[in-house]
Amino acid sequence: MDLGSNFPAKLEPFLLMAKSLKGAAAAKLIQDATSAPGVFVFSELLELPNIQELAKSEQYAKFLSLLQLFSYKTYQDYLAHKDMLPPLNDAQTIKLKHLSIVSLAADRRILPYSDLLQALGMPTIRELEDLIIDAIYLDILRGKLDQKEHQLEVEYTMGRDLEPGKLEEVLAALQNWAETTAAVLSTLDDKINQIAAETAKAKADQEKHEKMLQANLKEVYDKQKDKGLGGGMMNRRQVHVGGGGYQDKDGMHMDVDEPPENSKGKNRKASQEAIPKPQRKRNRI
Repeated sequence: MDLGSNFPAKLEPFLLMAKSLKGAAAAKLIQDATSAPGVFVFSELLELPNIQELAKSEQYAKFLSLLQLFSYKTYQDYLAHKDMLPPLNDAQTIKLKHLSIVSLAADRRILPYSDLLQALGMPTIRELEDLIIDAIYLDILRGKLDQKEHQLEVEYTMGRDLEPGKLEEVLAALQNWAETTAAVLSTLDDKINQIAAETAKAKADQEKHEKMLQANLKEVYDKQKDKGLGGGMMNRRQVHVGGGGYQDKDGMHMDVDEPPENSKGKNRKASQEAIPKPQRKRNRI
C-alpha cells in the first residue's frame, strides 16, 4: 500500500457532515477534523462552498485560516500568525509538526536535528526523535534516524495539499524533470548503441583473427606434412644402374657398399668359375 493512501478515507465522515453545516457548526467541524487521528489531508473539505463562506465572517474566518494552515502550511507559519489563529490543542500541535516535517522533506532528504529542533520548536533531541518515530508509525513518512550524525534521512513521505498558485510550480518542476529524464535516457541510448557497435566490431575482429590463425596453422601443418613425405619419396627418385651403384633421375651416380641381392649369386658363381681347379695326377702303376 502507498504511503498515506488511506488518509482521504479518514476525511470522508467530516465531508459528509460539512455539506450541511455553516457558521459556528462549520468552525467546530474544522476543529474536530484538524484534531482527529489519521486525518492529514484537508483539500476536499477546504474546497466546500459553505466552508469557504467562513471567510466572509469576521468571527469564524480564523477557522478557515486554521484549515488552510493544516492543509499546506507549517508550524513556523503558525508561530508567525499565532495571534490571528485559534489556539492549538496538543493533538493539533503534534499533527502540525508532523506535517511540517513532510514539508521540510520536500526540499531536502537529509534533515539535521538542529534544523528540525528550530523549525518545530522542540526543546530536546529525545522529544524530537519521539515525534519522528510517531510520524513513521503513523505512515506519514519513512526514513531512519542517524543518531551518530544527528540527522533524519528521509526515504519518502506522504503528499500534502497544494497551496493556491503552487500547482503551476509543480507542473513546471515536473516538466523540467521530464525533459531532464528524456535527455538522460537519450544519452544512455547513445552510449548503449556505441557499446553495442564496439562490441560487434570487437567480435568481428576476433573472428577475423581466428580465421587468420587457423589459416596460418593449416599452412604450417601442410608444410610439415610435405616435408615429412619428402624423405619417403627418395627411393622413387633413384634409378638402379649397373656396376654396383644407383643413379637418381638427375644423373647423379650413387655408390653402394654391397651389390643388389639379385647380383650376389651371379658374381659368386662367376668368381668360382674364374678360379682354375687343381688337376689330379694319376698314379702310374
